[in-house]
Amino acid sequence: MKKNILYILGFLLCSYGSVAQQTPAPKQIKDFAIVGATAHIGNGSVIENSIIVVSNGKITTIGPEASTPLTRQAMDIIDAKGKHVYPGFIVSNGTLGLVEVDAVKASNDLSELGTYNPHVRSIIAYNTESKVVESMRPNGVLLGQIVPRGGRISGTSSVVQFDAWNWEDAAIKIDDGIHLNWPNSFSRGRWWLGEDPALKPNKDYSKQVRELEDFFNESKSYNKGDKDELHLPYEALQGLFDGSKHLYINADDEKSITDAVNFAKEQGVNKITIVGGYQAGNLTNFLKQNDVSVFLRRVHTRPELEDDDYDLPFKLAKKLVDAGVLVSLEPSGQMERMNSRNLPFYAGTTVAYGLTKEQALQLITQNAAKILGIDNLYGTLETGKSATLFISEGDALDMRTNKLTHAFIDGRKLSLETHQTELWKRYAEKYNSKD
Repeated sequence: MKKNILYILGFLLCSYGSVAQQTPAPKQIKDFAIVGATAHIGNGSVIENSIIVVSNGKITTIGPEASTPLTRQAMDIIDAKGKHVYPGFIVSNGTLGLVEVDAVKASNDLSELGTYNPHVRSIIAYNTESKVVESMRPNGVLLGQIVPRGGRISGTSSVVQFDAWNWEDAAIKIDDGIHLNWPNSFSRGRWWLGEDPALKPNKDYSKQVRELEDFFNESKSYNKGDKDELHLPYEALQGLFDGSKHLYINADDEKSITDAVNFAKEQGVNKITIVGGYQAGNLTNFLKQNDVSVFLRRVHTRPELEDDDYDLPFKLAKKLVDAGVLVSLEPSGQMERMNSRNLPFYAGTTVAYGLTKEQALQLITQNAAKILGIDNLYGTLETGKSATLFISEGDALDMRTNKLTHAFIDGRKLSLETHQTELWKRYAEKYNSKD
């Protein structure tokens, strides 16, 4: 009996070893330099034939090769001539690590029961061992905001890096913001019950907004009082009022966006980002005047309304950027976790519809870092910032040429192997075999 148990345990350990995530990279020990690459800084500028020196996980030197001194004997040299260096891409408003298999309930930590859950923290549910998370790295997606879903107030997000043993190691910024799903001002009838599926005003809209106002007002009263009895949801909202947390509001139509921003301002909330923002292009002046940023909905979608331009989702980023609105891209929608790896290609599509390549790059590097409040260390290739970057053989915003040769998080060299690359190699060998 004992022998059988040992056999079973051995089999399980072997099975686990064959599918486990790549071991997180060790801390950087020796300095290294990336020489000869075209460096895309992430702030709109480019350095041809660059040198980037990394020490203790930070960029210590960056500049043109011709005018930047380098002591080659003291460090490892990565010859990147003809290649491109980019800051690590940042996926905003994502749910990576919260669900592994949608059909397996035990692997789903996406949402909590209840309507008002600002105290629910996504970070403690984040699974660093996720195979889905691991598959982001070969496309240059190295950082992400992990966001809960569901309810009127979904909970609190955090920002992580994608190479860690546990959530404590992964965390870059814990509890960065609270996520609110603004009531829909319009709704569709339930066709499966025989109702008219056409859009019509939401008759409960005013009531739902009043409930939100009551919740926020009660929270402010609680936080100004003695707090004799702990109330976790009210406690969690305090960060919105003292400026330590960001408010992310999911809203798409003009009325919802306008009402949501006015509501937040009236409540004394100053850090505001609209998530989705399908009709944000009609409110550029309003957003700019109120210093409201936008996490723009997935670029690769179709127009929603019959009279919308056929290419509205593709060109919306340019319209907002041209108006001076701070914009980043997000992947939410069907298969959002899988589609997070396509983040650079969403940015690439905006190039085809008017943005320059460096402007598009900013959407998923510097702009995302600014909104998330991590731009002091991440988002651009600058002296003193984290060496979270990667080297690509070609244009990283083009799926045909985004081929990574190296990737680093805080100067640690990552493995670019995933279960997908392993399967590709396995079956490429099988079908290329002449036997």
